[in-house]
Amino acid sequence: MLSLARRSAPVSSTAYRALSVWSAVPAGPPDPILGVSEAFKADKDPRKINLGVGAYRDEHGKPYVLTSVKKAEELVASSDPDKEYLPITGHAGFTKNAAKLAYGANSIPLTQGAVAVTQSISGTGALRIGGAFLARHYPNAKTIYLPTPSWGNHTPIFRDSGLEVRGYRYFNKETVGLDFEGLKADLLAAPEQSIVLLHACAHNPTGIDPTHEQWQEISNIVKEKNLFPFFDMAYQGFATGSISNDAFAVRHFVAEGHQVALAQSFAKNMGLYGERVGAFSLTTADPEEKARVDSQLKIVIRPMYSNPPLHGARIANAILSNEALYGEWETEVKSMADRIISMREKLYNMLTHDLKTPGEWGHIKSQIGMFSFTGLTPAHTQALAEKAHVYMTRDGRISMAGLNSGNIEHFATSVDSAVKGNL
Repeated sequence: MLSLARRSAPVSSTAYRALSVWSAVPAGPPDPILGVSEAFKADKDPRKINLGVGAYRDEHGKPYVLTSVKKAEELVASSDPDKEYLPITGHAGFTKNAAKLAYGANSIPLTQGAVAVTQSISGTGALRIGGAFLARHYPNAKTIYLPTPSWGNHTPIFRDSGLEVRGYRYFNKETVGLDFEGLKADLLAAPEQSIVLLHACAHNPTGIDPTHEQWQEISNIVKEKNLFPFFDMAYQGFATGSISNDAFAVRHFVAEGHQVALAQSFAKNMGLYGERVGAFSLTTADPEEKARVDSQLKIVIRPMYSNPPLHGARIANAILSNEALYGEWETEVKSMADRIISMREKLYNMLTHDLKTPGEWGHIKSQIGMFSFTGLTPAHTQALAEKAHVYMTRDGRISMAGLNSGNIEHFATSVDSAVKGNL
């Protein structure tokens, strides 16, 4: 009896932890964006502003569901759809129309049936599929060059895909603009056949895009050095309000004969954040090569998640395939882009003319898309959070969509106080 009692005695919590197979797992670093959101939620001050989240907010600071999306969802529901699995590469109508949106209806690879495309779990999933495919099948080089800085998730996505990640110069801290000479020099110095990631429009996090003429120079360098361009296009239409203008870089590279990889997201431009709607595509030489690439994309995807979600793809396809809904969607996308542009103009005027804040603030207007690299220092951002209840990432990046007529004055005066050392 004594031995049985000893065997059944409860193990102490300390001993249990010591026996756990996970006892040596270290705590990972906190996500910088999540940390901003958590601090914002804990703040009880009514003036608080969250400029860290990369999601569109309306004039009242609320999440915005597009009217075209609501109508598309009603259209989908009225068709009494089933809930069956999609094929591995997703909704065929959606992928066809997503490729058309990106490359243009008259794109030569598209009209020749030479674009391999698959639905993905938003833009992140598209990048992950692309990274895994390139790690397996791209010849010779296994290195990808990212702009410095780039979206924070790019590096872990591509490292986890099996690629070596390096950087090329992009942001000039002195001018708060594009380091175009540094960019060109670094691409020219990259080993031939290296992969280079390019933000198609609305560069995240800086909001700085090359001009059309600069894109043409970049295309020439990529061709000269035999580099492979991988475009991340998460904001088509959301940057300038024009679908075709925001696709200029992708369409120019394809027209110049480059074979490209492309990750698309419909989170921002359709507001389908939680639906996780995206696409990954590769331009190929001909339909026979496309078929072989398609088969290998399926082999990459099948053990990852088998097949993509259905509902969001149906919504996106309803918009892209219906002339009236498409027109309404384009109008809404432009209105969202225009509201952000108006916030840029208003903030610039407040800092420069009304408050006479030290420094040059022209980059607020010249940058594009949802984000702006303000030039504020970590010390500024900490003071803004602690004393003005204004939250952003430590590098001074803000989401312009988080500003509206009700909070922009508080933000501008707070920034002015921080820069002048008065907070």
